[in-house]
Amino acid sequence: MTFTSKFRTGVAVAAFAALTTVAGAAQAANMIDKCEVTGKKGEFSITPAVAGQLTYQSNLPAPGWNNGDTPETIKDGYEYCLAANIAWRLGLDKVKLVNVDFDALVAGNTKDFDIALSQISITDKRKEVVRFSVPYFDSDVGVLAKKGKKYGSADMKGLRIGVQQGTTGTDFVTDALKPKTQAKVFPDTPSMFTALMANQVDVVMTDTAIVLGQAAESKGKMEVIGQYKTGEQYGALFPKNSANAETIDKVIAALIADGTTKKLSAKYLAASWGADPNKIPYFKP
Repeated sequence: MTFTSKFRTGVAVAAFAALTTVAGAAQAANMIDKCEVTGKKGEFSITPAVAGQLTYQSNLPAPGWNNGDTPETIKDGYEYCLAANIAWRLGLDKVKLVNVDFDALVAGNTKDFDIALSQISITDKRKEVVRFSVPYFDSDVGVLAKKGKKYGSADMKGLRIGVQQGTTGTDFVTDALKPKTQAKVFPDTPSMFTALMANQVDVVMTDTAIVLGQAAESKGKMEVIGQYKTGEQYGALFPKNSANAETIDKVIAALIADGTTKKLSAKYLAASWGADPNKIPYFKP
Protein backbone atom coordinates (compact mmCIF):
# COMPACT_ATOMS: atom_id res chain seq x y z
CA MET A 1 0.00 0.00 0.00
CA THR A 2 1.41 3.38 -1.00
CA PHE A 3 1.61 6.38 1.32
CA THR A 4 -1.21 7.99 -0.67
CA SER A 5 -3.38 4.91 -0.27
CA LYS A 6 -2.64 4.79 3.43
CA PHE A 7 -3.46 8.47 3.73
CA ARG A 8 -6.75 8.05 1.87
CA THR A 9 -7.63 5.02 3.95
CA GLY A 10 -6.88 6.93 7.14
CA VAL A 11 -9.03 9.83 6.00
CA ALA A 12 -11.87 7.46 5.14
CA VAL A 13 -11.66 5.73 8.51
CA ALA A 14 -11.59 9.07 10.32
CA ALA A 15 -14.54 10.31 8.28
CA PHE A 16 -16.51 7.15 9.03
CA ALA A 17 -15.73 7.47 12.72
CA ALA A 18 -16.85 11.08 12.67
CA LEU A 19 -20.09 10.19 10.94
CA THR A 20 -20.69 7.40 13.41
CA THR A 21 -20.11 9.78 16.29
CA VAL A 22 -22.49 12.31 14.80
CA ALA A 23 -25.10 9.63 14.18
CA GLY A 24 -24.72 8.37 17.73
CA ALA A 25 -25.03 11.88 19.09
CA ALA A 26 -28.13 12.50 16.97
CA GLN A 27 -29.65 9.29 18.25
CA ALA A 28 -28.85 10.23 21.83
CA ALA A 29 -30.36 13.67 21.26
CA ASN A 30 -33.66 12.00 20.38
CA MET A 31 -34.11 10.61 23.86
CA ILE A 32 -35.50 12.15 27.03
CA ASP A 33 -34.53 9.87 29.90
CA LYS A 34 -35.44 6.38 28.61
CA CYS A 35 -38.06 7.66 26.18
CA GLU A 36 -37.52 7.77 22.45
CA VAL A 37 -38.88 11.05 21.14
CA THR A 38 -39.88 11.73 17.56
CA GLY A 39 -40.95 14.56 15.31
CA LYS A 40 -39.53 18.04 14.98
CA LYS A 41 -38.14 19.46 18.17
CA GLY A 42 -39.60 22.87 18.94
CA GLU A 43 -42.32 22.65 16.29
CA PHE A 44 -44.63 24.22 18.87
CA SER A 45 -43.89 26.49 21.80
CA ILE A 46 -45.39 27.51 25.14
CA THR A 47 -44.35 29.44 28.23
CA PRO A 48 -43.99 26.55 30.72
CA ALA A 49 -44.69 26.73 34.44
CA VAL A 50 -40.96 26.21 35.01
CA ALA A 51 -38.52 27.39 32.35
CA GLY A 52 -36.87 24.65 30.29
CA GLN A 53 -39.08 21.78 31.40
CA LEU A 54 -42.54 20.29 31.06
CA THR A 55 -44.05 19.90 34.52
CA TYR A 56 -46.65 17.17 34.63
CA GLN A 57 -48.66 15.87 37.54
CA SER A 58 -49.81 12.31 38.15
CA ASN A 59 -51.06 10.06 40.94
CA LEU A 60 -48.63 7.25 41.73
CA PRO A 61 -48.12 4.33 41.62
CA ALA A 62 -49.09 3.56 38.04
CA PRO A 63 -47.13 0.60 36.61
CA GLY A 64 -46.94 0.63 32.84
CA TRP A 65 -47.94 4.29 32.78
CA ASN A 66 -45.09 5.55 35.00
CA ASN A 67 -42.49 2.89 35.69
CA GLY A 68 -40.96 3.31 39.14
CA ASP A 69 -41.86 3.88 42.76
CA THR A 70 -41.10 7.59 43.13
CA PRO A 71 -41.01 10.60 40.78
CA GLU A 72 -37.20 10.56 40.96
CA THR A 73 -36.89 6.94 39.82
CA ILE A 74 -39.44 7.08 37.00
CA LYS A 75 -37.81 7.47 33.59
CA ASP A 76 -40.31 5.82 31.24
CA GLY A 77 -43.80 4.35 30.85
CA TYR A 78 -46.72 5.21 28.57
CA GLU A 79 -47.66 8.53 30.16
CA TYR A 80 -44.11 9.51 31.09
CA CYS A 81 -42.99 9.00 27.49
CA LEU A 82 -46.10 10.74 26.20
CA ALA A 83 -45.04 13.72 28.34
CA ALA A 84 -41.49 13.40 26.99
CA ASN A 85 -42.72 13.51 23.39
CA ILE A 86 -44.88 16.53 24.19
CA ALA A 87 -41.87 18.25 25.78
CA TRP A 88 -39.70 17.49 22.74
CA ARG A 89 -42.12 19.01 20.28
CA LEU A 90 -42.41 22.04 22.52
CA GLY A 91 -38.62 22.46 22.40
CA LEU A 92 -38.13 21.46 26.05
CA ASP A 93 -35.33 19.13 27.19
CA LYS A 94 -36.66 17.93 30.52
CA VAL A 95 -39.75 16.32 32.06
CA LYS A 96 -40.57 16.92 35.71
CA LEU A 97 -43.06 14.48 37.28
CA VAL A 98 -44.91 15.59 40.42
CA ASN A 99 -46.95 13.10 42.47
CA VAL A 100 -50.30 14.56 43.62
CA ASP A 101 -53.54 13.44 45.22
CA PHE A 102 -55.93 12.22 42.52
CA ASP A 103 -59.05 13.66 44.10
CA ALA A 104 -57.42 17.09 44.39
CA LEU A 105 -56.18 16.86 40.81
CA VAL A 106 -59.55 16.22 39.18
CA ALA A 107 -61.17 18.82 41.46
CA GLY A 108 -58.85 21.48 40.03
CA ASN A 109 -57.07 22.02 43.35
CA THR A 110 -53.46 21.47 42.26
CA LYS A 111 -51.21 24.22 40.94
CA ASP A 112 -47.97 25.07 39.14
CA PHE A 113 -48.06 22.48 36.35
CA ASP A 114 -48.38 22.42 32.58
CA ILE A 115 -50.27 19.18 32.14
CA ALA A 116 -51.58 16.20 34.12
CA LEU A 117 -51.46 12.62 32.84
CA SER A 118 -52.93 10.14 35.30
CA GLN A 119 -55.37 7.85 33.48
CA ILE A 120 -58.02 10.53 33.96
CA SER A 121 -61.42 9.79 32.47
CA ILE A 122 -63.05 12.74 30.75
CA THR A 123 -66.38 13.63 32.37
CA ASP A 124 -68.75 16.59 32.13
CA LYS A 125 -68.53 17.11 35.89
CA ARG A 126 -64.75 17.39 35.79
CA LYS A 127 -64.94 19.76 32.84
CA GLU A 128 -66.57 22.28 35.14
CA VAL A 129 -63.28 22.85 37.00
CA VAL A 130 -60.53 21.63 34.63
CA ARG A 131 -59.89 21.45 30.90
CA PHE A 132 -59.20 18.26 28.95
CA SER A 133 -57.21 17.46 25.84
CA VAL A 134 -58.44 15.29 23.00
CA PRO A 135 -58.83 11.67 24.25
CA TYR A 136 -55.66 9.60 23.97
CA PHE A 137 -56.83 6.25 25.41
CA ASP A 138 -60.06 4.22 25.75
CA SER A 139 -60.80 2.46 29.05
CA ASP A 140 -63.59 0.52 30.74
CA VAL A 141 -63.99 -0.44 34.43
CA GLY A 142 -62.28 -3.68 35.45
CA VAL A 143 -62.87 -6.08 38.35
CA LEU A 144 -59.78 -7.26 40.25
CA ALA A 145 -59.93 -10.26 42.60
CA LYS A 146 -57.51 -12.52 44.42
CA LYS A 147 -56.27 -15.35 42.24
CA GLY A 148 -58.65 -18.31 42.14
CA LYS A 149 -61.84 -16.47 43.06
CA LYS A 150 -64.60 -17.55 40.66
CA TYR A 151 -66.94 -14.58 40.83
CA GLY A 152 -69.19 -13.98 37.83
CA SER A 153 -71.48 -11.21 36.67
CA ALA A 154 -74.39 -12.55 38.76
CA ASP A 155 -72.30 -12.44 41.96
CA MET A 156 -71.22 -8.83 41.80
CA LYS A 157 -74.12 -7.14 43.57
CA GLY A 158 -73.60 -9.35 46.62
CA LEU A 159 -69.86 -8.74 46.98
CA ARG A 160 -67.90 -6.33 49.15
CA ILE A 161 -66.45 -3.93 46.60
CA GLY A 162 -63.52 -1.54 47.03
CA VAL A 163 -63.17 1.65 44.97
CA GLN A 164 -60.86 4.66 44.89
CA GLN A 165 -62.14 8.03 46.03
CA GLY A 166 -62.88 10.53 43.28
CA THR A 167 -62.76 8.06 40.39
CA THR A 168 -65.34 7.24 37.76
CA GLY A 169 -65.19 3.65 39.01
CA THR A 170 -66.73 4.86 42.26
CA ASP A 171 -69.51 6.60 40.34
CA PHE A 172 -70.16 3.48 38.25
CA VAL A 173 -70.43 1.19 41.29
CA THR A 174 -72.71 3.61 43.14
CA ASP A 175 -74.96 4.68 40.26
CA ALA A 176 -75.03 1.70 37.89
CA LEU A 177 -74.00 -1.49 39.71
CA LYS A 178 -75.69 -0.61 43.04
CA PRO A 179 -74.34 -3.47 45.22
CA LYS A 180 -76.28 -4.64 48.29
CA THR A 181 -73.42 -3.56 50.55
CA GLN A 182 -72.17 -0.01 50.09
CA ALA A 183 -68.76 0.07 48.41
CA LYS A 184 -65.76 0.76 50.63
CA VAL A 185 -63.93 3.88 49.46
CA PHE A 186 -60.13 4.12 49.66
CA PRO A 187 -57.99 7.25 49.25
CA ASP A 188 -55.59 5.66 46.74
CA THR A 189 -54.92 2.46 44.81
CA PRO A 190 -52.18 1.02 47.09
CA SER A 191 -54.51 0.99 50.11
CA MET A 192 -57.30 -0.46 47.96
CA PHE A 193 -55.11 -3.30 46.67
CA THR A 194 -53.77 -3.98 50.18
CA ALA A 195 -57.34 -4.28 51.46
CA LEU A 196 -58.10 -6.84 48.74
CA MET A 197 -55.17 -9.02 49.75
CA ALA A 198 -56.19 -8.69 53.41
CA ASN A 199 -59.74 -9.93 52.59
CA GLN A 200 -61.29 -6.64 53.70
CA VAL A 201 -63.11 -6.57 50.35
CA ASP A 202 -63.92 -9.29 47.83
CA VAL A 203 -63.03 -7.33 44.70
CA VAL A 204 -61.82 -3.86 43.76
CA MET A 205 -62.97 -1.88 40.77
CA THR A 206 -61.30 0.85 38.78
CA ASP A 207 -60.14 1.30 35.17
CA THR A 208 -59.37 -1.95 33.36
CA ALA A 209 -56.01 -0.54 32.34
CA ILE A 210 -55.07 0.08 35.98
CA VAL A 211 -56.19 -3.28 37.39
CA LEU A 212 -54.40 -5.11 34.58
CA GLY A 213 -51.22 -3.34 35.59
CA GLN A 214 -51.74 -4.28 39.23
CA ALA A 215 -52.46 -7.91 38.36
CA ALA A 216 -49.15 -8.07 36.51
CA GLU A 217 -47.34 -6.44 39.44
CA SER A 218 -48.86 -8.95 41.90
CA LYS A 219 -46.92 -11.87 40.37
CA GLY A 220 -49.98 -14.10 40.12
CA LYS A 221 -51.67 -13.15 43.41
CA MET A 222 -54.41 -11.13 41.70
CA GLU A 223 -56.29 -11.40 38.43
CA VAL A 224 -58.78 -9.37 36.41
CA ILE A 225 -61.94 -11.47 36.28
CA GLY A 226 -64.23 -9.17 34.32
CA GLN A 227 -64.96 -5.65 33.17
CA TYR A 228 -67.88 -3.33 32.45
CA LYS A 229 -68.37 -1.36 29.25
CA THR A 230 -68.48 2.33 30.13
CA GLY A 231 -67.13 4.08 27.04
CA GLU A 232 -64.63 6.05 29.11
CA GLN A 233 -61.70 7.85 27.55
CA TYR A 234 -58.57 9.28 29.10
CA GLY A 235 -57.55 12.85 28.43
CA ALA A 236 -54.68 15.05 29.54
CA LEU A 237 -55.81 17.58 32.12
CA PHE A 238 -54.94 21.27 32.12
CA PRO A 239 -55.61 24.00 34.66
CA LYS A 240 -59.01 25.49 33.81
CA ASN A 241 -57.63 28.75 32.40
CA SER A 242 -54.35 27.43 31.01
CA ALA A 243 -52.88 29.65 28.30
CA ASN A 244 -50.99 26.60 26.96
CA ALA A 245 -53.88 24.15 26.66
CA GLU A 246 -54.70 24.82 23.02
CA THR A 247 -51.09 24.42 21.88
CA ILE A 248 -50.42 21.25 23.91
CA ASP A 249 -53.71 19.82 22.66
CA LYS A 250 -52.41 20.23 19.09
CA VAL A 251 -49.24 18.37 20.05
CA ILE A 252 -51.21 15.48 21.53
CA ALA A 253 -53.44 15.32 18.45
CA ALA A 254 -50.30 15.12 16.29
CA LEU A 255 -48.88 12.29 18.45
CA ILE A 256 -52.13 10.38 18.05
CA ALA A 257 -52.25 10.99 14.30
CA ASP A 258 -48.68 9.83 13.63
CA GLY A 259 -49.08 6.62 15.64
CA THR A 260 -46.90 7.55 18.62
CA THR A 261 -49.59 6.73 21.19
CA LYS A 262 -50.19 3.31 19.63
CA LYS A 263 -46.47 2.54 19.81
CA LEU A 264 -46.38 3.60 23.46
CA SER A 265 -49.36 1.37 24.21
CA ALA A 266 -47.74 -1.64 22.56
CA LYS A 267 -44.40 -1.06 24.30
CA TYR A 268 -45.46 -0.16 27.81
CA LEU A 269 -48.98 -1.45 28.38
CA ALA A 270 -49.53 -4.67 26.44
CA ALA A 271 -46.10 -5.97 27.45
CA SER A 272 -46.43 -5.09 31.14
CA TRP A 273 -50.00 -6.37 31.45
CA GLY A 274 -49.28 -9.77 29.96
CA ALA A 275 -52.96 -9.95 29.04
CA ASP A 276 -55.18 -8.80 26.22
CA PRO A 277 -57.95 -6.55 27.60
CA ASN A 278 -60.17 -7.58 24.69
CA LYS A 279 -60.24 -11.16 26.02
CA ILE A 280 -61.51 -10.19 29.48
CA PRO A 281 -65.24 -11.03 29.74
CA TYR A 282 -67.75 -8.22 30.00
CA PHE A 283 -70.17 -8.26 32.93
CA LYS A 284 -73.62 -6.67 32.92
CA PRO A 285 -74.61 -4.28 35.76
